[in-house]
Amino acid sequence: MKAQSKIHNRFRFGLTISALGIVLALAPASPCRAEPEDGVANEEALRTDARKTFRKKVEPFVNRYCIDCHGPRPEAGLNLRSALNSPESATSFLHWKKAVANVKVHDMPPEDAGEIPTEEERREFAQWIGKLKYLAGRDPGPFVIRRLSKVEYGNTLRDLYGVAPSIAGSLPEEVVGEGYLNSISPLQSELFLGIANKLIEQVVAPEGQRPNEVQRRLFGETPADDSDFPSAAREVARTLARDAYRRPPTEAELDVLVGIFDLGREHQMNYTASLALMWKAILVSPQFLFITPAAGFDSKDAIVPLDDYQLASRLSYLLWSAPPDAQLSALADKGQLHKPEVLRAQVARLLDHQRSRALFDSFGAQWLGVSGLKNQTFDPDVFPEMTAELRTAMMDEARLFFESIVRENQSVFRFVDSDYTFLNEPLAKLYGLEQSVQGPAMRQVKLEDPNRGGILGMPATLASTSFPGRTSPVKRGVWVLEQVLGERVPPPPPDVPELEDQPQKNLEGLTLRERTELHQSDPTCANCHRVLDPIGFGLENFDAIGRWREKNDAGVAIDSAGALPGDARFSNPAELKRLLAERKSDLARNLTERLMAFALGRQLEGYDEIVIDQLMVKIAEDDYRMRTVITEVIASYLFTHRRVR
Repeated sequence: MKAQSKIHNRFRFGLTISALGIVLALAPASPCRAEPEDGVANEEALRTDARKTFRKKVEPFVNRYCIDCHGPRPEAGLNLRSALNSPESATSFLHWKKAVANVKVHDMPPEDAGEIPTEEERREFAQWIGKLKYLAGRDPGPFVIRRLSKVEYGNTLRDLYGVAPSIAGSLPEEVVGEGYLNSISPLQSELFLGIANKLIEQVVAPEGQRPNEVQRRLFGETPADDSDFPSAAREVARTLARDAYRRPPTEAELDVLVGIFDLGREHQMNYTASLALMWKAILVSPQFLFITPAAGFDSKDAIVPLDDYQLASRLSYLLWSAPPDAQLSALADKGQLHKPEVLRAQVARLLDHQRSRALFDSFGAQWLGVSGLKNQTFDPDVFPEMTAELRTAMMDEARLFFESIVRENQSVFRFVDSDYTFLNEPLAKLYGLEQSVQGPAMRQVKLEDPNRGGILGMPATLASTSFPGRTSPVKRGVWVLEQVLGERVPPPPPDVPELEDQPQKNLEGLTLRERTELHQSDPTCANCHRVLDPIGFGLENFDAIGRWREKNDAGVAIDSAGALPGDARFSNPAELKRLLAERKSDLARNLTERLMAFALGRQLEGYDEIVIDQLMVKIAEDDYRMRTVITEVIASYLFTHRRVR
């Protein structure tokens, strides 16, 4: 065993490079099965109208009010000259989004500009930009090659090899975004290799000891005649790679793997140790660590459907954060999964399974902005109640609430306005319900307080949008606009101090509302704060960890009156919730766009918005129900197709 260990160490660094460099020779995709989408016949007419609008409306507006500052040498990285030259490109689309956000809140043009557009011109500009999506050609975008997240990687090792997902605990946490980091650093390469070594040590019995069940399943029996080793190793490689690559391996890939087996034999490693070396190469290969597209496809078209293996992986990792199970794999082997009725049935099956709770842990927590709550800092002198147990209960409440909306297929407005939640005793204290909720177990509780119920009155979201020692009307206003309504909020200007960092003599005797409103006296801050602050003030009755209060720390009554953009006014959280719940289509579109971006692993742009428009018609017909949102995203043209040229 010492000699074999030395050989493993000798190949340690070599495998990091060579195995990760295995060519992505993937199986051919199925023949093109694209079907026409609703509204395709009308797309050209809309495209023609968009070009006309662009020439007559958008271009003159930009040239008159924007181009002096945002031309060839753009300020704030916003090049509208480039966007005028190619308005339909992905980069231009992001520039237009930024421009609209700034124009809507009066950040641009600045007040000292030579010419200022009227309110009507601002509204028209936003409407014109809304037509630019029709300039984009019919395109589902590329298949984003993304690395398995830490959770997905751990779950995959569990499902395939029966080890605890915690084996992946040494990996760094993922960066929040539409997708994940799509690269592997040298450090991560070492971590993946170290986990592969640890896995092999757990599964492969030392020489002379009886192999365990997992080893027998993976490696089979050792052939009696060593002349049969190469052919037996090839079949083991075929089975191992089928599971790990989530599709049948190509013969070229098998040649590489058998070559690694042969390398082990050449260095006097026994049959089992040579198989383990080959398995290690699989475990650190890009085919395993990344969700990849097929390299070949049986079509001359520029756009093709995903093959069934890609579709199975994309579906399973979205809803379960795990590789396809036996049923999905069998459907992919039969070439049946792409059929709309089969795909929709599988979505329903996966959502019915308890493993679909992974959808909250991956997507839901990111959407609500509560992913960092576990490690968020709170002043222990101000909030000694913020224990690890309470943080866990807060996350469990958000998770169980999200799962109930999905499981019961409720309308998305229930995320904002519901009459129930999930509590245990520590969390019930924040609600003032500790007398009726006893013990550590979470259970569903009916709420009588109209200010509670839904994500706006949920401690997890309220705490996540607070500072260590106090609430933040600004952060909460941004959260409502962006996470709930899907509006784009321009970033704050640089070098603007937080309230605590401002000269204290200016703050003496002022309430938090009055201190926050000081930002509106600064021309660089005023426009955004006039929009954000009135929303955030509506949640000021909740302290930084989500407890209800009538007065602030100074004993002054809290004024929670505010307004949404468009001057829809409210006087308390209950009225704010009601106003938001009435905007079903906005809530549903935001959730649909965010889920689609998450599923694709990229930002939405151009033609993506046309597809979202089409989905919203179908989703509205079913009263914007959550399962309908999920199903239509998965069955959509964007999810099931990819660009290859």
